[in-house]
Amino acid sequence: MNPKNPLESIYYINLSENFSLSENAMKIDPTIPLPVQAKTTDAPGTFNPSEMTSEQVLAGILTVLAYDKKNPHLDYYRSIITKAKPNIKKELCEAAILKTKNEDFDLAEEIFLALHGLDPLDNAIVLNLALFLDQRAESYRRSNLNDDADAYDNDAESYYKQVMEAEPPLADAFFNAGFFYLKKKQFREAKDAFETYVALTCDTSDEDLGENGVYKKERAQEMINYIKTQNLDDERFKNAYSLINRGQEEKGLEEIRIFLQHNPKVWNAWFLLGWGLRKLSRFTDAKQAFLESLKCEGGEEQADTYNEIALCCIQEKAFDEAKKNLEKAFSLDPESTKIISNLGYLSLAQGDKEAARKYFTIVLEYDPNDVIASAELLKLEKD
Repeated sequence: MNPKNPLESIYYINLSENFSLSENAMKIDPTIPLPVQAKTTDAPGTFNPSEMTSEQVLAGILTVLAYDKKNPHLDYYRSIITKAKPNIKKELCEAAILKTKNEDFDLAEEIFLALHGLDPLDNAIVLNLALFLDQRAESYRRSNLNDDADAYDNDAESYYKQVMEAEPPLADAFFNAGFFYLKKKQFREAKDAFETYVALTCDTSDEDLGENGVYKKERAQEMINYIKTQNLDDERFKNAYSLINRGQEEKGLEEIRIFLQHNPKVWNAWFLLGWGLRKLSRFTDAKQAFLESLKCEGGEEQADTYNEIALCCIQEKAFDEAKKNLEKAFSLDPESTKIISNLGYLSLAQGDKEAARKYFTIVLEYDPNDVIASAELLKLEKD
């Protein structure tokens, strides 16, 4: 995803066999060139081998492991770095998690890719990489960078699939993949993942599972039951979501209406109907569908539904009703920058630019990368 190619900062040099990376390091093979990471202070083309440090060699190896998967000397480079740094996997894993917590995503991604290159058969690393990419996608989506979010979701899915196909199976991979598919509204895949997790843990005692393991097994079963009782793994529901999401709203609406004939009490289905109608600018019909969603079990707990009703109300200039629904949505999800942005749009619709500026500024305090809030503030500054 990084527009710059990290391999451009790598130089390959042949070192003498007397060169040592550490006290524990293996002997250097002088016939195989070693990757060396240029210093950040080096101008292009000014690399000086005589000033090279062992840390630059180790950094170069990690960069190659992360980004040059077809390099013919990968096994040799892995041997060198694991011999020189026996605890390298643990150190890199801790660093990647810390960078992720601090939302230093670019550096965290580099570290995770290096970890995967260091030991591509370690399923725990593959799962951590999938989880990281999943989290990064969510961060981009919160910032309204939807194309980037979709790209990271695709990468995350490929790693989830890789670890779910591994032998022996890693139970946690299926648990986390289940929630990934729930997020993407792929309920059949989510149910399959949760069912596999339950099957893999069913013969393990609660004592061996531990408190967290017991919670996850119960949570997985809860999700299975929810998908089944709501009939969300039905092919029509899946098709409807896919069609509406791809911009084929009319076809998607046909599918979801047929689904609702047999499943009239599923809040997700009414929500999907409303979403498709709103995308077609049929705001009155959309609002009615969202109101039906609120009447279904579980529907009244969904902040997104109140937010969608508010958007319809803004288009109908029912501003008081819009504000009431946005306040309800905010009470259910007070950290949603989407809802705060929509309070800004409501203020704009009412002609209150100062209130709008306040709301968009709050969004940027939560998420400095939010492109919509940034664009709206820029417009307000020009007015």
